[in-house]
Amino acid sequence: MLARSHRLTRGSDYKAVVRRGRRCAGAHTVTYSLRADDSAAPRFGFIVSRQVGGAVVRNTVRRRLKAVCAAAIPDVGDGRDVVIRALPSSANASFAELRAEVTRCLTRKPVA
Repeated sequence: MLARSHRLTRGSDYKAVVRRGRRCAGAHTVTYSLRADDSAAPRFGFIVSRQVGGAVVRNTVRRRLKAVCAAAIPDVGDGRDVVIRALPSSANASFAELRAEVTRCLTRKPVA
């Protein structure tokens, strides 16, 4: 579970990261990363649309992505905002595939 200090909660924050952040695409997700405030903790946001599947499937995908990000907090630099968009293929992806894809994207340097 991600603590509130590690979550993006405002729509304007999501828009800023998606529009100005560095994009890293994979088979199951698209990850956007943007350097925000250097003193703040890293924050994560998730976009899982209806194209992924029904409510149960979407929530399962979201929980898996949250677990991956919670484990990656120590490796992600302070002051980074990250938005992960789940693609429809993420519904059939295993946890290991999602973890490998997201951690690969999180290790890239964000836009200044």
